[in-house]
Amino acid sequence: MPMLPVNGVKLNVIEKGEGHPLVFLHEFAGNANSWAPQFRRFGRKYRCIAYNSRGYPPSDVPQDENLYGQEIAIADLKGVLDAMQIEKAHIVGLSMGAYTGLVFAMRNPDRVSALVAASGGSGSNADPAKVENFARDARARADRMLANWAAFVGEMTSGPARLQLKRKDPKGYERFVRDMNDASPRGSAYTMRKVQAERPSLYGMAEPLKAMTTPTLLIAGDEDEACIDVNVFMKRNMPCAGLAMMPKAGHLVNLEDPDAFNRMVENFFEQAEAGTWPRRA
Repeated sequence: MPMLPVNGVKLNVIEKGEGHPLVFLHEFAGNANSWAPQFRRFGRKYRCIAYNSRGYPPSDVPQDENLYGQEIAIADLKGVLDAMQIEKAHIVGLSMGAYTGLVFAMRNPDRVSALVAASGGSGSNADPAKVENFARDARARADRMLANWAAFVGEMTSGPARLQLKRKDPKGYERFVRDMNDASPRGSAYTMRKVQAERPSLYGMAEPLKAMTTPTLLIAGDEDEACIDVNVFMKRNMPCAGLAMMPKAGHLVNLEDPDAFNRMVENFFEQAEAGTWPRRA
């Protein structure tokens, strides 16, 4: 697993296959390995790339919390593409990764050929008071991580939007919990403080969303309460976006039902590549 120098840190990168580049961006509680079911499927046709974000070993874990943040995460994605000499790629992001991929595509449409934003938008709300409540809760969660990581992992992995994975795939759920236990408490806490707590609400981005022309597939689980409304909002404002709601699914849609997720994404890519993904009038 090569370590790629990007923006002053080294990021752990995994790669499989050949063809058009396809970059995967993991969620807060995951890592590059969270995309294993997608690598098996899409590595047959695409050059699949995933990396551990800064703060997620074996990528570097900066000791200064000011070296984390949403803008830094977006810059790291650009840095990975530049370092790997990728001019344009399909991007698939989950949750935290979905937000990064979405904003990156918004600002760099020439670098993104198709975008999948799954389980995106947690913490976004049309009510500024609720956004601040989310930020305050995120900062408190960061404090709990640094005080007692094991207790926080138990809290995080037993949340109502994550137990669907345990019900559907107990062994997969065990891997998910084990991977999170092995994460860096400091890296995760600083990511929570500087990325999750400080990123702007998507509800304030209606105009940039309306201007996006990148073919986009939004995916949400119908039991992931924090993400349903914001995905409907994005669908209503993005003329080139489709919204797929996965039934009886929580936050980890790519792991809960990987076959259904992969088929959905594969069908979307086929349309985007053929130029038949329609733009809403």
